[in-house]
Amino acid sequence: MRRHRSLIPLLAVIVLAAAGPDPSAKVVAEMAVIYVTAVAFGELAVRLGQPAVLGELVGGIVIGNLHLLGPTLFEPIKQDASIDLLARIGVLLLLFEVGLESTVGQMLKVGVTSLLVAVLGVVAPFALGWLVGAWLLPGHSVYMHAFLGATLTATSVGITARVLKDLGRSAGPEARIILGAAVIDDVLGLMILAVVTGIIAAAGSGAAMGWGGIAVIVIKAVAFLAAALVLGSWLSPRLLRIAARLRTRSVALATSLALCFVSAWASWAIGLAPIVGAFAAGLVLEGWHYQGFTARGERPIEQLLEPIGAALIPIFFVLMGTHTDLAAFARADVLRLAAALTVAAVVGKQLCAVGVPRGLNRLAVGIGMNPRGEVGLIFANIGLGLTIAGERIVDAATYSAVVVMVVVTTMITPPLLAWSFRRDGRS
Repeated sequence: MRRHRSLIPLLAVIVLAAAGPDPSAKVVAEMAVIYVTAVAFGELAVRLGQPAVLGELVGGIVIGNLHLLGPTLFEPIKQDASIDLLARIGVLLLLFEVGLESTVGQMLKVGVTSLLVAVLGVVAPFALGWLVGAWLLPGHSVYMHAFLGATLTATSVGITARVLKDLGRSAGPEARIILGAAVIDDVLGLMILAVVTGIIAAAGSGAAMGWGGIAVIVIKAVAFLAAALVLGSWLSPRLLRIAARLRTRSVALATSLALCFVSAWASWAIGLAPIVGAFAAGLVLEGWHYQGFTARGERPIEQLLEPIGAALIPIFFVLMGTHTDLAAFARADVLRLAAALTVAAVVGKQLCAVGVPRGLNRLAVGIGMNPRGEVGLIFANIGLGLTIAGERIVDAATYSAVVVMVVVTTMITPPLLAWSFRRDGRS
């Protein structure tokens, strides 16, 4: 019997070979390239004191621009629909994980200060980004200017939290304000993204959207988030309590992913970005919901998700890097746009420190809100897929400038945040 079992893998290989070309062969080869790139450049970034995600992005930029030196081996990765699909699922998992890092209760407890900082940290960068677009890209549509502003509103919760933890400042008052505001920033940023993409989609179909249409999108976004948080907070613990009675392996992970994907689909179904639903699903899930699983020795949901995220999320960052056209930087206008966006991004977030009470380190709060990281890339990637009259809202050159802004704001945050605390005399 054991001998017969050992023949099964061999027979499977023979049958698959006889069946003809396997369409997965090309995909798995490209995934291998992506993983090697992500690990190599992620390790380099960590050794240089930067987040691994930054290395993954830079690695994608490198392999995506090797054609400038001659080799075109990796060019098919950019256009592969299967890789793009895996990257999109990776984005949903990423926003789900970001949501899991916070809870609805924590958002309600952050207080007026974090709310004020978050609102200022969205309004100021949005306005500055719009102005930069109108100034340097006057020939483009107002929709593109608005989308540039939306891209600058993001704050990377994960990167900010990691930097504060590494500095030993994650329990301080500034950290609580930064993290609370960053979470609210993401909610407000996603709402702005929903409004801007809705307006662009309407314009792309030839319909003009007035204030009434904008109000409908805002109400739809607010209603979805409110319904998702209220219904999810009520449904999630009950659903997981029932699931805990099952004996099937990995039922906690499967149930959580089902909640994430259903919420993402519901968000898409009403005209919002799926990432809004994935983020909302993460917000409503809390550690105590999994008591039935942890009581019998199973790992927390964050640990269960980790290997799946590690498999899919790097695909997104490497793929986003491949879309960055280094040849565009030979153009002075692209360099000017990248520099202006970076300045607008930094200044815009620093203005949010006006909402911090006296006696606290306002400079540190502004710097802590700086990194755009994965959220800024997600926004920019959505812009690549939006078109009006056949013209992309975010073209390759503009996308490359946005990537520079993301990289710079992410890289400067750790050293500047450490300096701001030393300057305050509390390090």
